[in-house]
Amino acid sequence: MTDMTTGFGKVQLRNPIMTASGCFGYAKEFHGQVDWSTIGGVVTKGISPAPREGNPPPRIYETPQGMLNAIGLQNVGADGFLTEKLDYLREIDCKVMVNIYGKTVEEYVEVTEKLGDVDGVDAVEANLSCPNVAAGGIEFGTTIEGIEHITIAMRAATKSTLVVKLSPNVSNLGELAKAAEASGADAVSLINTLRGMAVDIQRRKPILQNRFGGLSGPAIKPVALAQVFQTYEAVTIPIVGMGGIMTGSDVIEFLMAGACCVQVGTANFIDPQASQKIATQVQEWCEHQGVEKVDEIIGALHSRS
Repeated sequence: MTDMTTGFGKVQLRNPIMTASGCFGYAKEFHGQVDWSTIGGVVTKGISPAPREGNPPPRIYETPQGMLNAIGLQNVGADGFLTEKLDYLREIDCKVMVNIYGKTVEEYVEVTEKLGDVDGVDAVEANLSCPNVAAGGIEFGTTIEGIEHITIAMRAATKSTLVVKLSPNVSNLGELAKAAEASGADAVSLINTLRGMAVDIQRRKPILQNRFGGLSGPAIKPVALAQVFQTYEAVTIPIVGMGGIMTGSDVIEFLMAGACCVQVGTANFIDPQASQKIATQVQEWCEHQGVEKVDEIIGALHSRS
């Protein structure tokens, strides 16, 4: 059988399949639907210092080959996560990465200090790239200085594996990834959703109450693959890839482009068991192709592989 283990930083995954932040709740929502031993890990909803109600509805809209969301980072807050969500996450048989969001550097640090090194959390992911929030991550994630500031501060606040989630809504992603690497990130993850909009032509108004939302799903996969490919050429730290992954074949494409593992997002809304089915498909493909270790195909499209 193919050795499917891979990882980033101090995180060792049994296979390269994780669930994406914002698309899988706090894992307990999928209790009884997913066999945790079949996937590599889960990534929680973005956690902020205090609870957030998120944006008013309508805040989700289905599009051709995807969906727009403007949830607005609704979450239980750092203290609520510790008291209400962490116990379950400690019980599941896979790695756990907590996504972190803040409006200021101090808020990122506050959540990181509370959650980064607690038992049951294997890694933290800095959300610097949420396009459906008017203030916060998008302001930090679009400049080298912003990424450096956040990454250095979070690195000092935790010994846990630190992943910086980058925005696709920029023209210099490689330079931003280099800034994260130079500032102490153990890995980068990309891409988050693309900024999008939908219009109700009868009402002559935007469909989403927030006007803009994040586009995810198969429609963004070509963009995500290109940005993973380009980022692999720019940095030496591992890349966690995501964006429109629906099948095992999609995962293989991301690995060959340079991702060490992937996060499955929108597919979970269609099929709660999507992540474990995709993991099975990847292993079957590797075994059919005679791949001894899944790491063999990471970056296969590049000359340095």
